[in-house]
Amino acid sequence: MFVYVIRSSVDGRFYVGMTIHVERRVAEHNSGRTKSTKGYIPWVLFFSEEHLNREEARKREKYLKTGYGKQWIKEKYKRSHSSAG
Repeated sequence: MFVYVIRSSVDGRFYVGMTIHVERRVAEHNSGRTKSTKGYIPWVLFFSEEHLNREEARKREKYLKTGYGKQWIKEKYKRSHSSAG
């Protein structure tokens, strides 16, 4: 089971979800089949994490949707996109 974070190319917002097939799920978001994300297409996969089971993945997904989790995602994004020199 994977927890994934996608980022909208429209306004930079992040979306956190959980799935078995990350690439398929991102494609679903980009097809407009997901009501909560269809207004912000296109989406790009920012990162995904594999978890041993659904329960652990759900805990991580819930954390990433909290204020602390959102801040962690934003910091990770800043670190990954800071200029190297």
